[in-house]
Amino acid sequence: MRILIVEDELDLNMVLSEMLTIEGYYVDSSYDGTDGLDNALSGIYDMIILDVMLPEKNGIEVLSEIRKNKINTPVLMLTAKSEIEDKIAGLDNGADDYLTKPFNSKELLARIRALLRRREKILINENLKFADIMIDKTTHEIYKKDQKIKLTKKEYDIMELLILNQGKVVSKDDLTVRIWGFNTDIEYNSIEVYISFLRKKLRAIDSSICISAIRGYGYIIKEQNDV
Repeated sequence: MRILIVEDELDLNMVLSEMLTIEGYYVDSSYDGTDGLDNALSGIYDMIILDVMLPEKNGIEVLSEIRKNKINTPVLMLTAKSEIEDKIAGLDNGADDYLTKPFNSKELLARIRALLRRREKILINENLKFADIMIDKTTHEIYKKDQKIKLTKKEYDIMELLILNQGKVVSKDDLTVRIWGFNTDIEYNSIEVYISFLRKKLRAIDSSICISAIRGYGYIIKEQNDV
């Protein structure tokens, strides 16, 4: 699981990052609203911890932009204020939960686990749909009308990441981290091999979907008639 922390208090950001890393999460940190928003819009995170009071863009503005861009990643808001208005503003703009500073680390971890469990249930219960295909999340089979084809686990993971980030370029670095983890020694040409397998399987069921390579960066999934 990969978590983004957007918190401008350096010491708190470092403490949270270390604590979550010890718990087994992959953690990225941002220290202002602009950088936090850029990272969040990548769509690669399983959860975002977002402070309300941030320089450049405040947390509510960041959250609003995340939701406007159809990023459904769970967001846990942190605030130094206990006023009901702040909580209402966060929840109205798409926050999934909130904690008021100072907070207990055990409570924070419990809320993170609860939000991630909720996300997993949603992802498991909903099949992936894009363009003219549907992918069964249980069997990892791609369906197009009466045609179907089986994906391997890695093929499915790559396809899911591309579909969840449809309309955006997914970098090779993001693919590597999300599919194989930080400590992998996999080479980029191995990713190209998996992309080639996926393209062949999409052609085998006459899908209109194509996976385009952006030279020197990564891949984007789209329909062939997209401009």
